[in-house]
Amino acid sequence: MNSCQLLGRICNDLELKTTPSGVSVVSFNLAVDRYMGKDAEKKVDFISCVAWRTTAEHICRYWHKGDEILISGSISTRTYQNKDGNTVYVTEVIVDKTDFNHGNKKEDHSSDTYTPPSDPAPRTQSAPAVQSQEAAPPPEDEDYPF
Repeated sequence: MNSCQLLGRICNDLELKTTPSGVSVVSFNLAVDRYMGKDAEKKVDFISCVAWRTTAEHICRYWHKGDEILISGSISTRTYQNKDGNTVYVTEVIVDKTDFNHGNKKEDHSSDTYTPPSDPAPRTQSAPAVQSQEAAPPPEDEDYPF
């Protein structure tokens, strides 16, 4: 099973992009503390993350650089050729769900409401959109804008 949950802080300014076919996407790095044991120096891992469609829009609306976010998703690997013709290997988390870390929110978003864009296929959610957001599977490799 390919599933992961991460709690960390967003490392970069979020920029919502759109693929040529009109699909929303955001890429960001997540700083996640790694437990090294009692009295050990804290270690931090920087994890590449990608969110698509309404999940990307939701993240860009409610979080900013430095904010703590809880994400769930799956680990994905891909390759591409860079400008020099070298093969680049990428490992990233494809974000399926997001949530606020209620104990450590930097800002109060309780009055915010999120209305996803109209979608021909109805979706059901067990929690309000501000609490959690689910995503559809990512598009094919050729739709990546980077």
